[in-house]
Amino acid sequence: MKRLSTDRLWSMLVLAPSVILLAVFVYGFIIRTGYTSLTDWGNNSLALDTTVKHNFIGLANYQDLFTSLLNARFRQDLVNTLFFTVFFIAGCLGLGLGLALMLDRNPKAEGLWRTIFLFPMSLSFIVTGTIWRWMLQPQGGVNKLFGLDPDKYEWLTSRSSIWQFDWNKVPLITAIVVAVVLAAVGVRALRDANRTRTIVAFACAALLLAWALLVAPRLKFIPVPELHGFNIAFIGILIAAIWQMSGYTMALYLAGLRGIPDELREAARVDGANEWGTYRHVVFPLLAPITLSAMIVLGHISLKIFDLVYAMTGPDNAPTSVPALLMYITSFRANQFAVGAAIGVVLLILVAIIIVPYLASQFRGEKRA
Repeated sequence: MKRLSTDRLWSMLVLAPSVILLAVFVYGFIIRTGYTSLTDWGNNSLALDTTVKHNFIGLANYQDLFTSLLNARFRQDLVNTLFFTVFFIAGCLGLGLGLALMLDRNPKAEGLWRTIFLFPMSLSFIVTGTIWRWMLQPQGGVNKLFGLDPDKYEWLTSRSSIWQFDWNKVPLITAIVVAVVLAAVGVRALRDANRTRTIVAFACAALLLAWALLVAPRLKFIPVPELHGFNIAFIGILIAAIWQMSGYTMALYLAGLRGIPDELREAARVDGANEWGTYRHVVFPLLAPITLSAMIVLGHISLKIFDLVYAMTGPDNAPTSVPALLMYITSFRANQFAVGAAIGVVLLILVAIIIVPYLASQFRGEKRA
C-alpha cells in the first residue's frame, strides 16, 4: 500500500507541470478569449490603449456576425469552410483508399511508391501552398503545360460561384439535414431492435421537420436576400490540400488492409463472394473505424485551415477566405479584438462539435473493453 501511494505521488508530481501549463496556456486563454468576445474591445479608436476599460455587451458580437449586413464576409467564410470540409474529406478518403488498395496488391517497388505518396505529408502547408500557387498561375504552370486557356481556367482568381442559397434559409436547411440524420439513426436502431432509441429518433426527426416547415420559413436573419455558394477559386486550394493529406489516409487504410486476416477473405470467397463482394461485405466494414478516425482528423484540419489559404491566395482575396483568416485580419489589422475573439469562439465550437462526440464514443468503448 505504501509503494502504491508513493508511485501515485510521483506520477502526480510528474504530470503537474503539464497540467499547470495546459490549464494556463490552453484553457486559461480559451476562457479569456470567450470573455473578450463578450466585450466591446476594439469598437473604438483606442483599442490598443491599455488604460481604456472594455464594456461587457453580452452576445452582441455574435449577433452581428450572423445578422449584420456588414459581416457578410464572415457568413461567406463559414460557407466556404463547409464546402471545403466536405470536398477535402471526400477527396482525401477516396484518393487515399484508392492508393492503399493499389499498394495492397504488392506492386513492384512498393516501398518507393509508398514513399512518393507519403512525401507531400512531410511538407508544411506553407510550402505546399507556395508550390501550388506557382503551378496554378494563369499564365504558367498547369495551364501552360496542358495548353489551357488562362481566361477560362482561373484556378485561384475566379469570382464565379455555384450552388448558391439564401442565408435566411440556413435554419430550414439545417433542420432538414438534422432530421434526415435522426431518421437514419432511427432506421439503424430499428434494425438493432432498440425500440426506445427508434421512437426517440423518429419523434425528434418529425418535430424538426414540422418546425422546418412551419416556423423556419418565417425566420429572417437579415432583411434582404443574401446569396452564398461554393466559389470556384477554392478548387485550386482543394487540389493542393488533397495532394498533401491523401498520403495520410493512404497510410491509415494500408495499415488497416494489412491487418485484415486472409482467412476472412478466403471464407468470403468460399461462400461465393466475388472480388467486389469481398471488399463490400468484409474489407470495407472492417475499415469503418479507420474511416471515422480519418474523418475526424481531416475535419479538424479543414476547420482550422489558415496557412494553406494564406500562402496560395493571400489574406485579401475574399472569395477564398476562411474564418481563421478573417479572425487574423479582424484582430491584427482592424484591431477589433472582441469580434476576432468571437470568430475564434465560433471556430472552437465547430471543432468541438466534431471532436467531443468522437472522444466520448472512444472513452465509452475503452470503458466497455
